[in-house]
Amino acid sequence: MTAMTYEGSLIDPTKPSIARVYDYLLGGKDNYAVDREVGDVFKRDLPGSVAIAFANRAALVRAVGQIAKTTGIRQFIDLGSGLPTADNVHQVAQRHAPESRVVYVDIDGQVLVHGRALLENNDRTRVVAVDVRDPEGIRSHPATREIIDFARPVAVVLSAILHHVNDDEDPAGIVRYWRDHVPSGSHFFISHFRSGDNPETTEAEKVLQQTFGRGRWRTDAEIASLLDGLEILDPGIVPASLWRPDESDSPWNRRELTVWEHLIVAVMARKV
Repeated sequence: MTAMTYEGSLIDPTKPSIARVYDYLLGGKDNYAVDREVGDVFKRDLPGSVAIAFANRAALVRAVGQIAKTTGIRQFIDLGSGLPTADNVHQVAQRHAPESRVVYVDIDGQVLVHGRALLENNDRTRVVAVDVRDPEGIRSHPATREIIDFARPVAVVLSAILHHVNDDEDPAGIVRYWRDHVPSGSHFFISHFRSGDNPETTEAEKVLQQTFGRGRWRTDAEIASLLDGLEILDPGIVPASLWRPDESDSPWNRRELTVWEHLIVAVMARKV
């Protein structure tokens, strides 16, 4: 196989991709052998990694649905969106509020290929090929400006992305930029790997860093600090499986979570 490009972004089937490994763990088909090899390492050495991936995705779906149903926000920016799954941000938001507009942001070539298909089928969706560490480049991108009105509240989604941003890359600065450039009433949803001060956390962080050369588990206090200047909404920073669970899922949520499910947390905040 040879590398392919799309809008200047390289698809290299010989190197693992964070987005494609997530896709594999979620049961998707948009991955290569090298991604499955990494995913199998997670499955073998970190047997709860699949549960983490599904818990995170389910929390994202609930968060987008609640924003669309309860806040009046009709525009979403999904930073580090990853590969499409059964319920993408635009599908969930538009199910509850058809006029919702969504900008997906990613630099993974495979994600951008799928983004082209989204553009063909949905005129209220755009895909921006800019690194999440360049928030100004995202905000000023013509595709963003085309459908996002920054005079009105925005939902900023940072689902399972900030733990891939190392400390020296200033993840708090990324959130701070968006906080300073969206109006009051905007919401922020973050999910993040949580340091559990246990062998599972240590091993998981080591595998992530060895595989991708980056990755940072953070404590609840460190995750809260990413949201400085924002109002953290109930129920605060909690395991993703316990973040505003659907009533219909109550038997599931009454069970005791595994140690792995405690390693991915979710939180919603609002700019007042």
